[in-house]
Amino acid sequence: MQQNSRWYYLETSEDVALAACRQILNAANSAISERGKFKLVLAGGSTPEKVYRLLAESDADWANWHIYYGDERCLPVDHQDRNSLMATQVLLKNVAIPANQVFTMPAELGPEQAAERYRPIVAEAGEFDMVLLGMGEDGHTASLFPGHQHQQDELVHAVYNSPKPPPERISISAKALSNTRELIFLITGANKQDAVKLWRSGSDLPVATIVPKSPVDIYIDSDAYKP
Repeated sequence: MQQNSRWYYLETSEDVALAACRQILNAANSAISERGKFKLVLAGGSTPEKVYRLLAESDADWANWHIYYGDERCLPVDHQDRNSLMATQVLLKNVAIPANQVFTMPAELGPEQAAERYRPIVAEAGEFDMVLLGMGEDGHTASLFPGHQHQQDELVHAVYNSPKPPPERISISAKALSNTRELIFLITGANKQDAVKLWRSGSDLPVATIVPKSPVDIYIDSDAYKP
């Protein structure tokens, strides 16, 4: 099971989103008061989307938020399956985060060029304040998939042959995702039950490779966890 982890068992995906939203806003307040900015890595997916809708309705010191993405699909910038398009429509266009503080992955350039361009952005960011991640039914997170091999010291990987379409993506590495003050996993849905059991039993899944110094907070709904 994930070492140094805190599991929060909630009834619905809406409960998961609400709990995550509260933690994000608290983290933002702390980061801005202590260091003057809040560096947040966004995830794609239906549960993060619920979180972003809640954030968009919240009061926050948006001028000091800095937004990054954990992964992106190599698709045109306006494609409906882009994580950045969802985040923009649901959150970013509705709050006053300065455009030059939103670091979109240029995945439309293809995996190699996009990863090359995003690496210095991640390097300059250094330690994130918060990273949001989901988990797929195969135990993948961001675009880190079971069986894929990457250079461990890379900050951003070019991803090929994704088992989920599209096959080409880029992803922040496990090493860089682990370089955060707080980390939240959002896990919902009955199709995650098997992966959750494997993760808790210590299986070598991509989700288990994200190991920040601080405890990992795992918010999970009743569909995803059946003891």
